[in-house]
Amino acid sequence: MIQVAATAAVCGLVLAACGSTKDDAAAPSAGGGGAGGKVGATLPLLTSPFWQAYNNYVPQMAKTEGVDVLPTVNADSDPAKLITDIGTFLNQGVKGLVVTPLDSAAIVAGLKQAENKGVPVVAVDVAPESGKVAMVVRADNKAYGTKACDAIGEKVKSGKVVQIQGDLASVNGRDRSEAFKACMAQKYPGIQVLDIPAEWKADKASSGLDSMLTANPDIKGVYMQAGGVYLAPTQQALKRKNLSFPVGDPKHIVLVSNDGIPQELAAIRAGELDATVSQPADAYAKYGLYWLKKAMAGETFKPGPTDHGSTIVEISPGILEDQLPAPVITKANVDDKALWGNNL
Repeated sequence: MIQVAATAAVCGLVLAACGSTKDDAAAPSAGGGGAGGKVGATLPLLTSPFWQAYNNYVPQMAKTEGVDVLPTVNADSDPAKLITDIGTFLNQGVKGLVVTPLDSAAIVAGLKQAENKGVPVVAVDVAPESGKVAMVVRADNKAYGTKACDAIGEKVKSGKVVQIQGDLASVNGRDRSEAFKACMAQKYPGIQVLDIPAEWKADKASSGLDSMLTANPDIKGVYMQAGGVYLAPTQQALKRKNLSFPVGDPKHIVLVSNDGIPQELAAIRAGELDATVSQPADAYAKYGLYWLKKAMAGETFKPGPTDHGSTIVEISPGILEDQLPAPVITKANVDDKALWGNNL
């Protein structure tokens, strides 16, 4: 889940599907090549528990995958700094990059730098609008919006529902927002969707929800597109407005989020959150490095099923995405040990 003025994004979701490292969707390229050399990895921000978890998983998964990864660098929600970080890694002679784009358009400049130096890149969490990447490792963000829509729509049959959006300069923010609205219009026409553009920023979520609740005290549900940055300000705003009631209370405002962090799981157990769509911080780190290692060895890839429970799809000409699964977590399965949020 991410942010920044007119261009930034992220965020974030899922289950850790860690399978074999042999994949039928991968095919060696004619060129071959070695898989050795140091790898650089970027972070979009570290103010979200989700990205803190991802950051911790990177060195762990590097060891598992046999990749020599340098210390991660944090772009601190600044797309321009991310491009600078990529340039710094390239000047250090890295042989591969795992990047977490803040902005789907801005990252293209960094991808061009890497391409010019013949350095393969894997994008994690956010897909670029164009440019050369060996693979995008990402859950289906449209599914996030649809699953959140159903989780709310099953409990709220009519009335007003708010979605606290991610940054719309990011494909993640756009996918979640558009899918949520489309699902509501098709399946739950009695629900009116109100938007809060929050750019993955907690302060914007807080002030936006305060204003929205003042103007619409009859709101019945809230969809938080990034629980890591939106859950706490949402809970605080509801308490300030005396609208915080436990799940099951007739006055409860249905709350659904994306991420799957331990804080969300705790809120579900406490009856403060109805559901979240789990985004796999561990699998993002694992398969980002997994595909990069293969790309550094000269392998190329094609659409089709993988051996780790996902499917590679071509999301735009020349850009492949390994779409990892993203389960919905509720009171019924919150204690499932397979969820990465239960294994930190």
